[in-house]
Amino acid sequence: MNDVLEQFGEIDIYVFDQLLRGRIAPGMRIIDAGCGGGRNLVHLLSQGYDVAGCDRDHNAIEAVRALASRLAPQLPGGNFRVEPIEAMSFPDGCADVVLASAVLHFASDDEHFEAMIAELWRVLKPGGMLFARLASSIGIENRVFRVRGRQHRLPDGSERYLMDERSLLDLTALLGGELLDPIKTTIVQDQRAMTTWVVKKPV
Repeated sequence: MNDVLEQFGEIDIYVFDQLLRGRIAPGMRIIDAGCGGGRNLVHLLSQGYDVAGCDRDHNAIEAVRALASRLAPQLPGGNFRVEPIEAMSFPDGCADVVLASAVLHFASDDEHFEAMIAELWRVLKPGGMLFARLASSIGIENRVFRVRGRQHRLPDGSERYLMDERSLLDLTALLGGELLDPIKTTIVQDQRAMTTWVVKKPV
């Protein structure tokens, strides 16, 4: 068990699924948008992937830089940047894979959410994959309370920006993207619903 933890860290099981299916493969450039301390990056860094990331939290970026310096000392520290998803400084179309795990539901309103999506899509190469995991109302529609717009209070008492299935499908179409997987949702008892949205950017 310790060997698995050392090799993969506390990786999101749905990111791990994409690794197992070869959609995240050696030689690809990965941007983890909202990377936190790098819980999804341990394996990628140790296996020599070209990894970059951003987070608005300075302490989180310091932590992921320290992780990268230990596991992938060849990567420039500047690959990991203190900046919000909606204002990333990475070049257009520079990433084969963009990860946005458990961050989009922190949008403050529609404008903020749309700005984050626009940036995630901008830095993704044509043919690249956007992986997002976000809180949603799917399967718990009668257990969330609308506060304003898409902001809802969840059963655990937290407030999040929630998408639903129709909205995610409409957004996929608006982007001109292609779902690589059906939209999948896990309901966490008495807490929240977490949805995985995996989209390919058109070539």
